[in-house]
Amino acid sequence: MQRKQFLGIIIGVVALIALTFMLSGSAWGQVKYKTLHTFWGGRDAYPHAPGLTLDAAGNLYGTSAMGGAFGAGQGYGTLFALTPYPEGNWVERILHIFYNDDGADPRGSLIFDAAGNLYGTANTGGGSEGCSCGVVFKLTPISQGVWTYTVLHTFTGDNVDGANPDGTLIFDTAGNLYGTTEWGGKGWGSVFQLTPNSDGSWTEHTLYGFDRGSEGGYPWADTLVFDTAGNLYGTTAYGGRPGCSPRGNGCYGLGVVFELIPNSDGTWTEKVLHSFTAGKDGATPTGRLVLDAAGNLYGTTFWGGASNGNGNVYKLAPNPDGTWTEHVLHQFTAGKDGAAPFGGLRFDKAGDLYGTASAGGTYGYGVLFKLKPTSSGGWTYHVLHAFKGAPGASPEAAPIFDAAGNLYGTTNGNGTKTFGSVFKMTPVP
Repeated sequence: MQRKQFLGIIIGVVALIALTFMLSGSAWGQVKYKTLHTFWGGRDAYPHAPGLTLDAAGNLYGTSAMGGAFGAGQGYGTLFALTPYPEGNWVERILHIFYNDDGADPRGSLIFDAAGNLYGTANTGGGSEGCSCGVVFKLTPISQGVWTYTVLHTFTGDNVDGANPDGTLIFDTAGNLYGTTEWGGKGWGSVFQLTPNSDGSWTEHTLYGFDRGSEGGYPWADTLVFDTAGNLYGTTAYGGRPGCSPRGNGCYGLGVVFELIPNSDGTWTEKVLHSFTAGKDGATPTGRLVLDAAGNLYGTTFWGGASNGNGNVYKLAPNPDGTWTEHVLHQFTAGKDGAAPFGGLRFDKAGDLYGTASAGGTYGYGVLFKLKPTSSGGWTYHVLHAFKGAPGASPEAAPIFDAAGNLYGTTNGNGTKTFGSVFKMTPVP
């Protein structure tokens, strides 16, 4: 089951109209919305769901799943940077153009190491014979904006190695990389580790393979997350309880939230924390999880929920007996509040949650939202911005913050006349 089937559902309900913004009554008060860059369908088209990464100088880095060498609506994707200038303009630089042999269709966000190198994944392409199964790559800055691209691992597609990495990588404290693949493992995806060697090479280890049974399948979420004990948490879009998506994506199960626990012998044990039912608790979790200081997990479901299957925001709280309890923080209605949250959540410094819904909203093109905890233990939902269409629609990634508290994010286009955008939102006191 490919992401394009999800995107086709959303893109089918959007149309090209002029860019504007909507001010809403939120805890931010008024907000200023600005488009920093519009993807035009050539070398830089288009973001197609990935989020952004900031460096210390305020430059933004991201990936485009298409575009590059072969014109509008084609190509294998790019890696780009956006640099702010004093007069308020942002200038795009293409850091790398994919040509399939070195990878194609990069979907996850990029991440930095302490030395300023960037790491990411390409979902397809690579030099593996007979398999366009994707790669893990590294970008090393040289000088004057020039970066060197290196493939760290090429997936082979077998049940040991996995195939088609789809999310953002994370580091552990020892410098190892972790990520997920859509396929491989036991057939329905895997969690992998890449360990650096003294000669500069990297060795891949598959930590766990999914079979789409009760343990889940197709780990589609943007990223994994570590707790302080070294356990990994993530979601699978399918597997778990049997069920069929009402959005036409097949009968592959309703998805799970899982924990991977490291064992002393180097193996990992999976524990399913929650199996979705497509009831009020939701179904098909595709977005990134976030962990708070108390050990609670927060995430979104793409559909399911009590309001005609439009998805929800949920919290999973650990219990003393080792079980976890789900609490629904918001049910999307496909009205002004939005629908189909795809990209997960992010905390600000005050403990408020931010995310995007890829559809619904005042204009039908999705929203940027905020959830604020109340003193009574509930959460208050606010729409910060309703998207109108051009130059972008259907935001699918969690926004990021800079040190001043500004939000940055990406939108998708319709793939014919609009190819997405990068935006900034600034709170106005």
